[in-house]
Amino acid sequence: MPPTQTTNKDHWTSKAYNTSASFVPKLTSTVVSYLDAQPTDTVLDIGCGDGPLTAQIAAAAQLGRVVGLDASPSMISSAQADYAHSKHPNLAFRVADCTKLSKEAPDVLNGSWDKVFSNAAYHWILRNPETRRDVFVDAFNALKPGGALVFEMGGAGNVAEVRSTIIAALVIHGIPLDEVRAADPWFFPSEKWMATTLEDVGFNVEKVELEYRPTKLTGDDEGGLDGWVRLFGAQLLEKVNELKRAEVVKWVVEVLRSSCRREEDGSWWIGYVRLRAVAKKP
Repeated sequence: MPPTQTTNKDHWTSKAYNTSASFVPKLTSTVVSYLDAQPTDTVLDIGCGDGPLTAQIAAAAQLGRVVGLDASPSMISSAQADYAHSKHPNLAFRVADCTKLSKEAPDVLNGSWDKVFSNAAYHWILRNPETRRDVFVDAFNALKPGGALVFEMGGAGNVAEVRSTIIAALVIHGIPLDEVRAADPWFFPSEKWMATTLEDVGFNVEKVELEYRPTKLTGDDEGGLDGWVRLFGAQLLEKVNELKRAEVVKWVVEVLRSSCRREEDGSWWIGYVRLRAVAKKP
């Protein structure tokens, strides 16, 4: 799901996301099985985006309460429109910066939730080293004793080929490497880093795993690699003049053509690495 820092420009729309990244909420069977939502569960979804997975969880936790949080007003607006209260009476969506819930949504940190969930969002939320631990402290405080934090995010080595190529493209187009690295919007941790951090906060870690999962992108007419770079690399692309962005994206696509495009059908694949974790509050 999208990043959740309200201090940044809102790059996200439901249309753009579903054009270039419709595969993201579809590849969630494992993490959803780990969540194991029960009919009476209360579930807090961190970085919910435009809400399709949150609505799926609400259908499973039909007698409980499900709340989705995201910093993108556009995505929350789409979620509210698509999954109205009349369709899912137990479901609500709110705009909130998930790096600082203690300030923006302190009412959810009340120790009442059975589960805190996140899919494809923490690698944006954890970008700032200064707030990483706070994010997990907030999840801990939100949960009731015995409650579970369940999430999936990009892990160490995620989309390495695309990330490195975008960085190289910006350097070649005149942006100093230090500036590019400062604009890099992602944090992809290792299993060891994650387990240590969760334990330090006070969680009992039940599972931390990495899965290498090469992933097929949407077709060229639906976004393809070009659309992926424009959407997910938007914060990096802002480092160059708007008139040069199309040139940078084209360079990235052409460089990656030999390693990410398959000859048999012209499809684009990139090297996703997923980190999943289940941690319980004592």
